[in-house]
Amino acid sequence: MSYLLRRLIFSVFTLFGVALTVFLLLRLLPGDPARTLAGPIATQEQVEAARVEFGLDRPLPEQFLRFVGGLFRGDLGTSNISKRPVSEDIAARLPYSARIALVTVTLTAVVGITLGVLAAIKPYSWLDQLISIGTLVGISMPSYWLGIMLIIVFAVNLKWLPASGAERPESVILPALTLTLVFMAIIVRMTRASMMETLRENYVRTARAKGLAERLVIIKHALRNALIPVITVLMLQMGALTGGAVLIETIFGWPGIGLMISEAINAQDFPTVQGAVMVIAVVIIGINFITDLLYTLLDPRIRLGK
Repeated sequence: MSYLLRRLIFSVFTLFGVALTVFLLLRLLPGDPARTLAGPIATQEQVEAARVEFGLDRPLPEQFLRFVGGLFRGDLGTSNISKRPVSEDIAARLPYSARIALVTVTLTAVVGITLGVLAAIKPYSWLDQLISIGTLVGISMPSYWLGIMLIIVFAVNLKWLPASGAERPESVILPALTLTLVFMAIIVRMTRASMMETLRENYVRTARAKGLAERLVIIKHALRNALIPVITVLMLQMGALTGGAVLIETIFGWPGIGLMISEAINAQDFPTVQGAVMVIAVVIIGINFITDLLYTLLDPRIRLGK
């Protein structure tokens, strides 16, 4: 109970820090949001009317307190563009981001952990060298460049997959593949390093000395403990991707939260950006808590609250 209470208090302070940071950063953006909302050909009187309508004429402390007060009531505000509650816009976009996050993390976990284990049990072999070169290339490639290349190859030239949108089930393949290739490189390297360290532990040597099959030693004794740091990164990726991969969703026209944030920033729709960022923060905090619980399943020696 004490652990849960500490986590709850820490989460509240974290959310307050996120709210303050996103609020201040949006106000530092160049340009006049009232002019953007009123339109490029609006008169000065119309710009001032928009400033009053959207509460931009209020002092910054008052604007921030109204924002935080709405959060306590579960009110994320109203979009300046769609004129709908921000929570409704996010609810419509969240399933798309969640879908791409689930596919990406699943592929990353299955393929990345498998390659990392293979590299660790055959260190410095040709297979290890090949996997290391592949991960180096994956880490070095910018995700937006990789996404464009995949569109050119599979959508433009081969015409196998759609280049953008989410109308067809296979539309998720290219954006998910782009994110997987980038994130998988990190998981492979982490799994390899963690497995090689675990394989040198005394309990692994003891298991081998008892005559256990090498497969059991690797899966039951080594991999289970080596997965703890890997799961941390995987779960954090899940949280970040659920909130939306802004660049990838923009490139592929994927109608998730990331694209919504990009569009809202361009339109200087402050309530939408603030609400979306807060939802992302809540998702990540929740996933961090789930990660802590998974630790106790992987390693019974870990006890929450101690």
